Amino acid sequence: QVRLVESGGGLVQAGDSVRLSCAASGRTFSMYSPGWFRQAPGKEREFVAGINYIDDSAHYASSVEGRCTISMDNAKTTLFLQMNKLEPEDTAVYYCAAAHTVIITPSSEIGAWGQGTQVTVSS
Repeated sequence: QVRLVESGGGLVQAGDSVRLSCAASGRTFSMYSPGWFRQAPGKEREFVAGINYIDDSAHYASSVEGRCTISMDNAKTTLFLQMNKLEPEDTAVYYCAAAHTVIITPSSEIGAWGQGTQVTVSS
């Protein structure tokens, strides 16, 4: 079982950038399709971005496409989410996730979740 720990959140201003990290232990991401989800106050958890297990291609939610980049290190032990031009609507707890599937989606059965890291964007 892979264990996930996120870091890199904090309080930023609108227009700023933030880079989130997710460290995997126990196993690497090589056996999973990893991704990022977020949950804003009073809202359901939503998919943000994911990486295809087979070809490492990335896919994004429409709400963040063009502003976010998901990536992994070569060893597939750390997952990143670079977020630019942050908006107050991006305020949420961001969760790292790993799914035993080719491509993680909002409906995927998630094998492991991280504990989350808070990102707060002030206007």
